[in-house]
Amino acid sequence: QVQLVESGGGLVQAGDSLRLSCAASGRALSLYALGWFRQAPGKEREFVASISRVGGGIHYIDSVKGRFTISRDNTKNTLFLQMNGLKPEDTAVYFCAARLVNSGTWYNLDPLEYNDWGQGTQVTVSS
Repeated sequence: QVQLVESGGGLVQAGDSLRLSCAASGRALSLYALGWFRQAPGKEREFVASISRVGGGIHYIDSVKGRFTISRDNTKNTLFLQMNGLKPEDTAVYFCAARLVNSGTWYNLDPLEYNDWGQGTQVTVSS
């Protein structure tokens, strides 16, 4: 099992940028497909972005395309989410998630397909 810890959230104004990090420990992150999800108050957890084990297979929810960039550094056991042009509707708790996979190209938008989760980091965007 891998342990995940998110950081980098905060309170920003619309149009600002944040970079979220997800540090992994316990197992090599290179064994896992990874994703970012978010959950706003009163809403279900939703997919934001995913990246396959080998760093390709990148997918985004339509609302963040062109603004958010997911990346990973397997040598540092860390997942990132660069968020530019933040909007108030991006306000949520952001979670990183991992799934141990054999395939280098596996990805999934369904949070139920991920086994390991961080505790989340709050992102608040004021208008």
